[in-house]
Amino acid sequence: MNEALARVPGLLAQHVLLSAAALLLGLAIALPLTIWSARNQAVARVTLGFASLVQTIPALALLALFYPVLLFFSGLVGGGIPALGFLPSLLALALYALLPILRNGVTGLANLDPAVLQAADGVGMTARQKLWMVEAPLVAPVLMAGIRTAAVWTIGAATLSTTVGQPSLGDLIFAGLQTQNWTLVVVGCLASAALAMVVDALLGLAERSIAARRKGRFWTSIGVLVAGVLLALVSMLPGSGGKHVVIGAKGFSEQYILARMIGHRLEAAGYRVSYREGLGSAVVFNALTSNDIDVYVDYSGTIWTNEMGRKAGPGRAQIVNGVAQWAMRTHHVRLLGALGFENTYAFAMRGDDAKRRGITSLTDLARQAPQLNFGTDLEFLDRPEWKQVQQAYGMHFRSAHPYTPSFMYRALASKRVDVISAFSSDGRIAKQHLKVLTDPKHAIPGYDAILMVSPDHADDAKMIAALKPLVGRIPIGLMRQANYMVDRSTDKKSPDAAARWLEHQIRLPQGK
Repeated sequence: MNEALARVPGLLAQHVLLSAAALLLGLAIALPLTIWSARNQAVARVTLGFASLVQTIPALALLALFYPVLLFFSGLVGGGIPALGFLPSLLALALYALLPILRNGVTGLANLDPAVLQAADGVGMTARQKLWMVEAPLVAPVLMAGIRTAAVWTIGAATLSTTVGQPSLGDLIFAGLQTQNWTLVVVGCLASAALAMVVDALLGLAERSIAARRKGRFWTSIGVLVAGVLLALVSMLPGSGGKHVVIGAKGFSEQYILARMIGHRLEAAGYRVSYREGLGSAVVFNALTSNDIDVYVDYSGTIWTNEMGRKAGPGRAQIVNGVAQWAMRTHHVRLLGALGFENTYAFAMRGDDAKRRGITSLTDLARQAPQLNFGTDLEFLDRPEWKQVQQAYGMHFRSAHPYTPSFMYRALASKRVDVISAFSSDGRIAKQHLKVLTDPKHAIPGYDAILMVSPDHADDAKMIAALKPLVGRIPIGLMRQANYMVDRSTDKKSPDAAARWLEHQIRLPQGK
């Protein structure tokens, strides 16, 4: 609990700044459109239709869509547009805020008493004067109700920005779900809900103050909101210390642990570090090449198949060397070396079930696959490795269901699925007595854990010196133990604690 609470202030500040910026941008877009739409029915149909369409797109998908869009525009202008983190989150959330503001504003203006508007015309008011002195005050309470709805939606959806590398209270929620640390999930949800309730209450006070014509209370509520944003902004100002480094990580326990090990090394070397976790394989390498993150651990087979478009064939060492040469030549990304263990995809079954069915290899599995249910992580069914397995073995299951990694193992244990695409360095394989099937046709390439550094730091001698001691030092057995410390259901350890345990086991000096 203490660790979860310690992370709240920094993540809350990030969450406040993102939500406030998205709401302000949404207001800046929606208010002019509201006035235009109220004056022109054709425009209203287009703007309200577009805002409604945006709401039909899941927030997670909208966030993800902005990543390739920004990458495309960055390529057009020669770089400089960040495709990860704050900008895509800001744009997606601002679009999500449009509908309630637009709909309430347009409805309020369209339903004003015609007699009042005629009186304004009768005294000779210009269109601008009528807007500011008559229409705006009358429609303000209805508009504020829409702003309140938009604020609550924005704060809730901002938790999803974690998936595109923007720190938020969603970091706690996603990390807790992946590691089954329900304390993190509860703390993240409660903090987000509390923020939404406080903001809604203050905006509600402002709404009632407008209706009651109590200017003092209105400006007090707005002042408190502004003060909260300023406080969050001040807390995010860079303090004294070394250069800031962003460490990337994918969304499972091993990645969280390795990211903390990297962080400890860099902090000990005088760097200030932050983490962007929960990134997908399709995002994280591009984030490194564009310097949105500075260092992370990937797997040689992932780069070999996803980025380079190669198929399985060479041995593990050849794949690592091939990835290193390609990454430097094409992206000026430096591969410092393999960490010493492999985390490959491994088809696994319950041990007793595999024995009963006589399945020991993927060849055996292919013959019985049409009667079996397949469980995978969220990425596997869209990855080249799965296509290669299908081509090599003619693999076709009765059904296939994607899960987060933690729930994938639970699905196998509860017999909801019969086979999973497990990870070879996962401690749950031994603990759940799973049978790992052999791959006689070598359809799945080697997956050595490799340490990769962004172009901006490829020649950073200080960083390279701090991270080099990790290369070749982590054996598979210890990595499995560290992973299980985080993944087990009782006496769980945090990724940070597991990282420090692993550092001690391989005799690395402790970070600060």
